[in-house]
Amino acid sequence: MVTVRVPASTANLGPAFDCLGLALDLSNQASFSLEGQGWQIEITGEGQGRLPRSARNRMARAFELVYTKTGQPLPPGVRLQAHNHIPLSSGLGSSSAAALAGLLGANALLGGPFSQPEILQLAADLEGHADNVAAALYGGLVLVYSHKGRWQVQQLEHQPLRAVVLLPEARLSTHEARAALPAQVLLPAAVANIGHSLLLAEALRRGDLALLARAMQDQLHQPARLALLPGAAGAIAAAQALGAAAALSGAGPGVIAFVEEGQEEAVSAAMRAAFRAAGLAARHYALNSSPQGAVVL
Repeated sequence: MVTVRVPASTANLGPAFDCLGLALDLSNQASFSLEGQGWQIEITGEGQGRLPRSARNRMARAFELVYTKTGQPLPPGVRLQAHNHIPLSSGLGSSSAAALAGLLGANALLGGPFSQPEILQLAADLEGHADNVAAALYGGLVLVYSHKGRWQVQQLEHQPLRAVVLLPEARLSTHEARAALPAQVLLPAAVANIGHSLLLAEALRRGDLALLARAMQDQLHQPARLALLPGAAGAIAAAQALGAAAALSGAGPGVIAFVEEGQEEAVSAAMRAAFRAAGLAARHYALNSSPQGAVVL
Protein backbone atom coordinates (compact mmCIF):
# COMPACT_ATOMS: atom_id res chain seq x y z
CA MET A 1 0.00 0.00 0.00
CA VAL A 2 1.12 3.55 -0.76
CA THR A 3 -0.17 6.69 0.95
CA VAL A 4 0.15 10.16 -0.56
CA ARG A 5 -0.46 13.54 1.07
CA VAL A 6 -1.01 16.58 -1.17
CA PRO A 7 -1.46 20.19 0.01
CA ALA A 8 -3.96 22.80 -1.06
CA SER A 9 -2.74 25.72 -3.11
CA THR A 10 -3.74 29.19 -4.17
CA ALA A 11 -2.85 30.54 -7.59
CA ASN A 12 -2.63 33.85 -9.46
CA LEU A 13 -2.37 35.92 -6.24
CA GLY A 14 -4.06 38.72 -8.14
CA PRO A 15 -2.04 39.75 -11.20
CA ALA A 16 0.21 36.70 -11.83
CA PHE A 17 -2.40 34.83 -13.88
CA ASP A 18 -1.44 31.16 -14.44
CA CYS A 19 2.15 31.95 -13.36
CA LEU A 20 2.36 31.91 -9.53
CA GLY A 21 1.16 29.35 -7.02
CA LEU A 22 1.52 29.02 -3.27
CA ALA A 23 1.12 25.87 -1.17
CA LEU A 24 -1.09 26.05 1.94
CA ASP A 25 -1.23 23.96 5.11
CA LEU A 26 -4.46 22.14 4.28
CA SER A 27 -4.16 18.73 2.65
CA ASN A 28 -5.80 15.61 1.24
CA GLN A 29 -4.52 12.11 1.91
CA ALA A 30 -5.04 9.07 -0.30
CA SER A 31 -3.98 5.44 0.14
CA PHE A 32 -3.74 2.99 -2.78
CA SER A 33 -3.49 -0.78 -2.39
CA LEU A 34 -3.53 -3.44 -5.11
CA GLU A 35 -6.34 -5.81 -4.13
CA GLY A 36 -9.74 -7.10 -5.22
CA GLN A 37 -11.28 -6.48 -8.61
CA GLY A 38 -11.82 -3.11 -10.30
CA TRP A 39 -11.87 0.16 -8.39
CA GLN A 40 -13.00 0.13 -4.77
CA ILE A 41 -13.12 3.77 -3.67
CA GLU A 42 -13.89 5.12 -0.21
CA ILE A 43 -14.09 8.90 0.28
CA THR A 44 -14.45 10.73 3.57
CA GLY A 45 -14.45 14.45 4.25
CA GLU A 46 -14.87 16.95 1.43
CA GLY A 47 -16.61 15.48 -1.60
CA GLN A 48 -18.07 12.52 0.28
CA GLY A 49 -21.25 11.58 -1.54
CA ARG A 50 -20.43 13.88 -4.46
CA LEU A 51 -17.25 12.53 -6.02
CA PRO A 52 -17.52 9.46 -8.30
CA ARG A 53 -16.47 6.14 -6.78
CA SER A 54 -15.52 4.55 -10.08
CA ALA A 55 -12.83 4.80 -12.76
CA ARG A 56 -14.29 8.26 -13.51
CA ASN A 57 -12.80 9.57 -10.27
CA ARG A 58 -10.00 12.06 -10.96
CA MET A 59 -7.52 10.20 -8.76
CA ALA A 60 -8.36 6.94 -10.53
CA ARG A 61 -7.92 8.49 -13.98
CA ALA A 62 -4.55 9.96 -13.01
CA PHE A 63 -3.49 6.63 -11.49
CA GLU A 64 -4.38 4.78 -14.69
CA LEU A 65 -2.55 7.36 -16.81
CA VAL A 66 0.77 6.44 -15.19
CA TYR A 67 0.27 2.78 -16.06
CA THR A 68 -0.69 3.73 -19.62
CA LYS A 69 2.33 5.98 -20.07
CA THR A 70 4.72 3.28 -18.80
CA GLY A 71 3.11 0.55 -20.91
CA GLN A 72 2.30 -1.48 -17.81
CA PRO A 73 -0.98 -3.43 -17.59
CA LEU A 74 -3.47 -2.01 -15.15
CA PRO A 75 -3.73 -3.98 -11.92
CA PRO A 76 -6.84 -6.16 -11.70
CA GLY A 77 -8.04 -4.29 -8.64
CA VAL A 78 -7.21 -1.10 -6.74
CA ARG A 79 -8.55 0.02 -3.39
CA LEU A 80 -8.44 3.78 -2.88
CA GLN A 81 -9.12 5.34 0.52
CA ALA A 82 -9.25 9.14 0.33
CA HIS A 83 -9.67 11.57 3.17
CA ASN A 84 -10.19 15.09 1.85
CA HIS A 85 -9.82 18.39 3.67
CA ILE A 86 -9.62 20.62 0.55
CA PRO A 87 -13.11 21.82 -0.45
CA LEU A 88 -14.22 21.13 -4.01
CA SER A 89 -14.49 23.93 -6.59
CA SER A 90 -13.10 26.41 -4.10
CA GLY A 91 -10.06 27.99 -5.74
CA LEU A 92 -7.82 25.97 -3.39
CA GLY A 93 -6.56 23.43 -5.91
CA SER A 94 -8.73 20.41 -5.09
CA SER A 95 -8.60 19.01 -8.64
CA SER A 96 -4.81 19.50 -8.79
CA ALA A 97 -4.44 17.69 -5.47
CA ALA A 98 -6.55 14.81 -6.77
CA ALA A 99 -4.53 14.52 -9.99
CA LEU A 100 -1.24 14.56 -8.10
CA ALA A 101 -2.45 11.97 -5.59
CA GLY A 102 -3.28 9.52 -8.37
CA LEU A 103 -0.08 10.16 -10.31
CA LEU A 104 2.20 9.91 -7.29
CA GLY A 105 0.42 6.86 -5.91
CA ALA A 106 0.79 4.90 -9.15
CA ASN A 107 4.34 6.14 -9.68
CA ALA A 108 5.35 4.88 -6.23
CA LEU A 109 3.71 1.49 -6.73
CA LEU A 110 5.60 1.09 -10.03
CA GLY A 111 8.96 1.91 -8.43
CA GLY A 112 9.19 5.57 -9.47
CA PRO A 113 9.54 5.53 -13.29
CA PHE A 114 8.69 9.24 -13.52
CA SER A 115 10.77 12.08 -12.06
CA GLN A 116 9.24 15.05 -10.26
CA PRO A 117 9.43 17.28 -13.39
CA GLU A 118 7.75 14.52 -15.41
CA ILE A 119 4.99 14.20 -12.82
CA LEU A 120 4.51 17.97 -13.10
CA GLN A 121 4.09 17.70 -16.87
CA LEU A 122 1.55 14.89 -16.57
CA ALA A 123 -0.43 16.77 -13.93
CA ALA A 124 -0.37 20.02 -15.91
CA ASP A 125 -1.58 18.16 -19.00
CA LEU A 126 -4.51 16.83 -16.98
CA GLU A 127 -5.29 20.25 -15.48
CA GLY A 128 -4.61 22.44 -18.52
CA HIS A 129 -2.37 24.77 -16.49
CA ALA A 130 0.53 24.27 -14.08
CA ASP A 131 0.30 26.86 -11.29
CA ASN A 132 -1.69 24.87 -8.71
CA VAL A 133 -0.07 21.51 -9.47
CA ALA A 134 3.43 23.00 -9.26
CA ALA A 135 2.74 24.62 -5.88
CA ALA A 136 1.17 21.42 -4.54
CA LEU A 137 3.99 19.24 -5.88
CA TYR A 138 6.98 21.37 -4.87
CA GLY A 139 5.58 23.33 -1.92
CA GLY A 140 6.19 26.98 -1.09
CA LEU A 141 5.93 29.73 -3.70
CA VAL A 142 6.51 28.71 -7.31
CA LEU A 143 6.76 30.48 -10.65
CA VAL A 144 5.72 28.35 -13.63
CA TYR A 145 6.41 28.99 -17.29
CA SER A 146 6.48 27.03 -20.52
CA HIS A 147 9.77 26.54 -22.34
CA LYS A 148 9.98 24.56 -25.58
CA GLY A 149 6.62 22.98 -24.89
CA ARG A 150 7.50 21.84 -21.36
CA TRP A 151 6.45 23.30 -18.05
CA GLN A 152 9.29 24.64 -15.94
CA VAL A 153 9.27 25.57 -12.25
CA GLN A 154 11.27 28.19 -10.38
CA GLN A 155 10.87 28.15 -6.62
CA LEU A 156 10.85 31.69 -5.21
CA GLU A 157 11.88 33.05 -1.86
CA HIS A 158 9.05 34.27 0.36
CA GLN A 159 8.35 34.97 3.98
CA PRO A 160 5.80 32.84 5.88
CA LEU A 161 2.28 34.09 5.25
CA ARG A 162 -0.94 33.95 7.26
CA ALA A 163 -4.13 33.86 5.22
CA VAL A 164 -7.88 33.95 5.68
CA VAL A 165 -9.97 32.25 2.99
CA LEU A 166 -13.72 32.82 2.73
CA LEU A 167 -15.55 30.28 0.60
CA PRO A 168 -19.09 31.39 -0.28
CA GLU A 169 -21.91 28.94 -0.90
CA ALA A 170 -21.70 29.56 -4.63
CA ARG A 171 -20.54 27.18 -7.34
CA LEU A 172 -18.12 28.31 -10.01
CA SER A 173 -16.08 25.65 -11.79
CA THR A 174 -12.65 26.42 -13.22
CA HIS A 175 -14.10 25.69 -16.66
CA GLU A 176 -16.84 28.29 -16.18
CA ALA A 177 -14.37 30.79 -14.76
CA ARG A 178 -12.06 30.37 -17.77
CA ALA A 179 -14.92 30.58 -20.23
CA ALA A 180 -15.75 34.03 -18.84
CA LEU A 181 -12.34 35.47 -19.70
CA PRO A 182 -11.93 37.81 -22.68
CA ALA A 183 -10.02 36.45 -25.67
CA GLN A 184 -8.04 39.71 -25.92
CA VAL A 185 -6.94 42.33 -23.43
CA LEU A 186 -5.89 45.94 -23.88
CA LEU A 187 -2.18 46.73 -23.87
CA PRO A 188 -2.39 49.07 -20.83
CA ALA A 189 -4.02 46.27 -18.81
CA ALA A 190 -1.29 43.82 -19.81
CA VAL A 191 1.43 46.31 -18.88
CA ALA A 192 -0.25 47.03 -15.54
CA ASN A 193 -0.35 43.33 -14.72
CA ILE A 194 3.31 42.83 -15.62
CA GLY A 195 4.29 45.64 -13.26
CA HIS A 196 2.07 44.39 -10.45
CA SER A 197 3.33 40.82 -10.87
CA LEU A 198 6.94 41.96 -10.48
CA LEU A 199 5.95 43.99 -7.43
CA LEU A 200 4.10 40.95 -6.09
CA ALA A 201 7.22 38.78 -6.20
CA GLU A 202 9.23 41.44 -4.34
CA ALA A 203 6.50 41.94 -1.72
CA LEU A 204 6.40 38.20 -1.08
CA ARG A 205 10.20 38.03 -0.83
CA ARG A 206 10.20 40.81 1.75
CA GLY A 207 7.07 39.70 3.57
CA ASP A 208 5.84 43.29 3.27
CA LEU A 209 2.06 43.15 3.68
CA ALA A 210 1.47 46.80 2.73
CA LEU A 211 3.43 46.33 -0.49
CA LEU A 212 1.64 43.05 -1.11
CA ALA A 213 -1.73 44.80 -0.80
CA ARG A 214 -0.70 47.25 -3.53
CA ALA A 215 0.70 44.47 -5.70
CA MET A 216 -2.37 42.20 -5.66
CA GLN A 217 -4.28 44.25 -8.23
CA ASP A 218 -5.43 42.64 -11.45
CA GLN A 219 -6.95 43.79 -14.74
CA LEU A 220 -6.81 40.54 -16.76
CA HIS A 221 -9.02 37.92 -15.12
CA GLN A 222 -10.63 39.19 -11.91
CA PRO A 223 -13.03 41.76 -13.43
CA ALA A 224 -14.75 39.07 -15.54
CA ARG A 225 -14.81 36.52 -12.74
CA LEU A 226 -16.01 38.89 -10.04
CA ALA A 227 -19.05 39.65 -12.20
CA LEU A 228 -20.05 36.00 -11.73
CA LEU A 229 -19.55 35.98 -7.95
CA PRO A 230 -21.97 38.08 -5.87
CA GLY A 231 -20.27 39.52 -2.81
CA ALA A 232 -16.72 38.65 -3.84
CA ALA A 233 -15.72 42.17 -4.91
CA GLY A 234 -17.18 43.50 -1.67
CA ALA A 235 -15.28 40.88 0.35
CA ILE A 236 -11.99 41.85 -1.30
CA ALA A 237 -12.66 45.54 -0.67
CA ALA A 238 -13.60 44.86 2.97
CA ALA A 239 -10.34 42.97 3.54
CA GLN A 240 -8.30 45.69 1.84
CA ALA A 241 -9.93 48.34 4.03
CA LEU A 242 -8.47 46.54 7.05
CA GLY A 243 -4.98 46.46 5.54
CA ALA A 244 -5.09 42.92 4.17
CA ALA A 245 -3.81 41.89 0.75
CA ALA A 246 -6.78 40.25 -0.97
CA ALA A 247 -7.78 38.64 -4.27
CA LEU A 248 -9.70 35.73 -5.67
CA SER A 249 -8.05 32.45 -4.77
CA GLY A 250 -7.31 30.99 -8.18
CA ALA A 251 -10.45 31.16 -10.28
CA GLY A 252 -12.64 31.54 -7.17
CA PRO A 253 -15.21 31.42 -5.75
CA GLY A 254 -12.97 31.52 -2.68
CA VAL A 255 -11.44 34.86 -1.69
CA ILE A 256 -8.04 34.87 0.02
CA ALA A 257 -6.68 37.66 2.21
CA PHE A 258 -3.16 37.72 3.61
CA VAL A 259 -3.20 39.25 7.06
CA GLU A 260 -1.03 40.19 10.00
CA GLU A 261 -1.21 37.66 12.82
CA GLY A 262 -4.07 38.58 15.11
CA GLN A 263 -6.16 40.14 12.33
CA GLU A 264 -7.73 36.90 11.15
CA GLU A 265 -11.01 37.29 13.03
CA ALA A 266 -11.61 40.92 12.05
CA VAL A 267 -10.83 40.34 8.37
CA SER A 268 -12.89 37.16 8.28
CA ALA A 269 -15.89 38.94 9.83
CA ALA A 270 -15.68 41.83 7.36
CA MET A 271 -15.48 39.47 4.37
CA ARG A 272 -18.30 37.31 5.67
CA ALA A 273 -20.47 40.41 6.08
CA ALA A 274 -19.87 41.33 2.43
CA PHE A 275 -21.01 37.91 1.29
CA ARG A 276 -23.98 38.00 3.67
CA ALA A 277 -25.04 41.33 2.15
CA ALA A 278 -25.12 39.54 -1.22
CA GLY A 279 -27.28 36.78 0.25
CA LEU A 280 -24.54 34.18 0.61
CA ALA A 281 -23.21 32.32 3.62
CA ALA A 282 -19.50 31.57 3.60
CA ARG A 283 -17.12 29.09 5.20
CA HIS A 284 -13.96 30.38 6.85
CA TYR A 285 -10.44 28.95 6.77
CA ALA A 286 -7.40 30.32 8.59
CA LEU A 287 -4.33 28.96 6.83
CA ASN A 288 -0.57 29.38 6.57
CA SER A 289 1.70 29.15 3.57
CA SER A 290 3.48 25.81 3.56
CA PRO A 291 6.99 24.91 2.42
CA GLN A 292 5.92 21.26 2.19
CA GLY A 293 4.82 19.88 -1.14
CA ALA A 294 3.27 16.51 -1.90
CA VAL A 295 4.83 13.54 -0.13
CA VAL A 296 4.63 9.77 -0.47
CA LEU A 297 4.44 8.46 3.09
